[in-house]
Amino acid sequence: MKIIISPARIMKSDLDSLPYSGLPKYLEQSKEILSWLRTRNYDQLHQLWWNCSERLAQVNYQRIKGMNLTTNLTPAILAFQGLQYQYIGAGVMTEQQLKYLQEHLRILSGFYGILRPFDGITLYRLGMGDKATVNHTKSLYEFWGDRLYQALFKDNHLVVNLASNEYSKAIRPFLKSNDKMITCVFGEMVDGKIKQKATLAKMARGNMVRFLTEIGAEKVTDLKKFSTGGYRFRTDLSTEDTFYFELVKA
Repeated sequence: MKIIISPARIMKSDLDSLPYSGLPKYLEQSKEILSWLRTRNYDQLHQLWWNCSERLAQVNYQRIKGMNLTTNLTPAILAFQGLQYQYIGAGVMTEQQLKYLQEHLRILSGFYGILRPFDGITLYRLGMGDKATVNHTKSLYEFWGDRLYQALFKDNHLVVNLASNEYSKAIRPFLKSNDKMITCVFGEMVDGKIKQKATLAKMARGNMVRFLTEIGAEKVTDLKKFSTGGYRFRTDLSTEDTFYFELVKA
């Protein structure tokens, strides 16, 4: 079993809490992306980071100019600071739980492709859906091609998808008939359907990662036991490829 999640836009450097272990699998491709980014001027990069403030754009522009991909690195699981990562809580996990996380969790990334939790990374800003045309490709989806799929499904035929659509789109087109990817949807019942809200979904995805880590999950049936935060698995709504979890109000 592999569990996939999205990265977070908010990042921080942490060189002290936990050591990183190894470098990202596709570091050479990250170097290609960095080289392309360095050919862009400030206005072009600010446009690329379409939802980025002037202040953050300046910070990231300077960061790209001085970026080093092999020194002063932070474990990926600590570098990302979004809600999902706060609820995973890797900083307070046991050694055994961290081993499970390293083996089973994978973080999809527009800049790094795919990351293990303890791969050493630097701070960056580049979403999979950002309009980067590296090496004459039309998008980062085209640039990465089937590499991320191959990394996930080599010797593995079950992926638990806790990533956003922006990132899971880098995997879906390459799925084969014998591959199994289960997407988990967390939401409230509205007019007979499960409606997912972004903030609550991020919290639930983090809680799901933590739950699977704590029980050492290996099977599909383990997913159905998730109840953290008031969720319950809806057998009647779920399919083989999509598991629905309803938030039940107290």
